[in-house]
Amino acid sequence: MSASVVEFYSGVSGDHRGRTLEELLGWSDDRLEAVHDFIQWLFPLPEASPVNPSAPLLTREAIEAFHARPELCARLRSSLEGMLKFCGLELRDTALGSPLEVIAGGNFKVRAANWLGPGNHNHLRITRILKCCALAGLDAEARAFLQRLEAIYSEHRAGITAESLRYWREAVRVMPD
Repeated sequence: MSASVVEFYSGVSGDHRGRTLEELLGWSDDRLEAVHDFIQWLFPLPEASPVNPSAPLLTREAIEAFHARPELCARLRSSLEGMLKFCGLELRDTALGSPLEVIAGGNFKVRAANWLGPGNHNHLRITRILKCCALAGLDAEARAFLQRLEAIYSEHRAGITAESLRYWREAVRVMPD
């Protein structure tokens, strides 16, 4: 039996291959692109993954643990920041009382070439990231990411399908306009 997501995010255990959260967060963009069995550990969902049946589930107990333990949310936020960087994006804290925002990083054009195309498998990863964050206590971060994705959709309509955008909105419980 694999470790729970709380054990993994607490640093008590590794993933099904023994890789720690810190190890995964240290991977290069090329490795993040090439390996496909880590994303389910960084961003687990309540539903089992057909791609990685060894990955933990985001159970009700795990969701409660993330909401109750700030250190787990902080580590999840590090995972989010790592995947945003992979996409050429950055999470930015704004002025006190203002919402978070996700902005294009200096390498956005280079990194976007890797994922900004219809049918790209990274769109599925983005859906997973948004849903996990929204469930596990990073709702503001998920909404900021969605807001940036909607802006990218408006600017690069050929790179994101309306279907992907619909899934992303549903992942953070935002209904389409």
